[in-house]
Amino acid sequence: MTEHEKDTPRSGRRLSRRRIALMASAGAIALVALGAGVNGYRLPTLPLAATHAHAATMSSSSGPVTVPAASTQMSDGFANLVAKVDPAVVSVKVKIEQPVAFQGNDNQDSGNNTFPQPPNWFFQFGPGRQFSLPQPRNQLMMGEGAGFFISADGYIVTADHVVKNARSIEVTTNDGSVYKAHVIGTDPGTDMALIKVDANKTFPYVKFADTPPRVGDWVVAIGSPFGLGNTATAGIVSALARDIGTSTYDNFLQIDAPINQGNSGGPTFDMQGNVVGINDAIFTPSGGSVGIGFDIPASIAKKVTAQLEKSGHVTRAWLGVQIQDVTQGIADSLGMKKAEGALVAQPEANGPAARAGIQAGDVITAVNGTDVQDARGLAQQIGKLAPGTSVKLGILHHGTAKTVDLTLGTMPQQQHNPPA
Repeated sequence: MTEHEKDTPRSGRRLSRRRIALMASAGAIALVALGAGVNGYRLPTLPLAATHAHAATMSSSSGPVTVPAASTQMSDGFANLVAKVDPAVVSVKVKIEQPVAFQGNDNQDSGNNTFPQPPNWFFQFGPGRQFSLPQPRNQLMMGEGAGFFISADGYIVTADHVVKNARSIEVTTNDGSVYKAHVIGTDPGTDMALIKVDANKTFPYVKFADTPPRVGDWVVAIGSPFGLGNTATAGIVSALARDIGTSTYDNFLQIDAPINQGNSGGPTFDMQGNVVGINDAIFTPSGGSVGIGFDIPASIAKKVTAQLEKSGHVTRAWLGVQIQDVTQGIADSLGMKKAEGALVAQPEANGPAARAGIQAGDVITAVNGTDVQDARGLAQQIGKLAPGTSVKLGILHHGTAKTVDLTLGTMPQQQHNPPA
């Protein structure tokens, strides 16, 4: 997470990672993204630590970090675990180009007279006449998040909103060494990014967990909150499969280990030193941690990272429908016993669904025999499949159940958060 709220607002999604206010009896509560994504908001910049008092000497081993079984005993605290994994965690510092609206008559960056932005940046004054307003200028802003090495040759996982629009990227390891890095690929749909350090050396790295955590398991999060450098916090997994409305592919781990701005992109470890999640957002009334954090689970991160390393982007299957949940009222009107499935609001022209004869008003009830609970569930089921996959869809058409065979297409690259 960076100095910017990903906590910086992006757009009007429900519970956006950017600063989106929710109405509650206690007041305005925000879901804050923890990184450097910027869309016109600037947070106070804090001095960044030049050195880390707790920094350990980086291992010269090119193998993955492992933690002895003894370190899992609570009598040892978390010291052995942190000492092993901390060298693989880095601070990610970026320079981000941010458009700035002109202010005052002299177009300076001072003063309070900000003009609203009219459509297309011009005013019409009559036939053949127009007056052009000054174009907004760009300024470079600093942001910081976190990341972690996943290979000895310098590949680092972080959050997309940390490096989004970055002009330059610097990575600082826990011994104070600074390296230049560049973006290999990003996936806005899951808010993940893969970057690589430009250095001819090997780095200590960590691995993703093969087994998902359980609610109640101990975890340790490491990041760079408020630019302080590597900082470890501990807690438990509070819940699984949280949908916070920021993406079609939301399936977050909820943890209570304190994470704050600057933690975005940093890892959360199990007691064996494996990465179970990537710190991504917090739910907060004030911008600080209240013990409700959200992590991208390792099961998703592994698949996304592999595609980013291979091609620089993620290719997902595409059904080609606009969908919505089946409410109880809709279910009653269609004679359905339960309010389940995904209602097709509109098939997209020339999409796989339209070519297979699926129409507006149809309800998709199953994919390859697996029941569809709601619109989000359908999107996630389709998103797990590869383009070109043949599927059998259970459909309710005008009250009659039937099966439709079709071949999934490739999701258009511009659609980062499509329904399906």
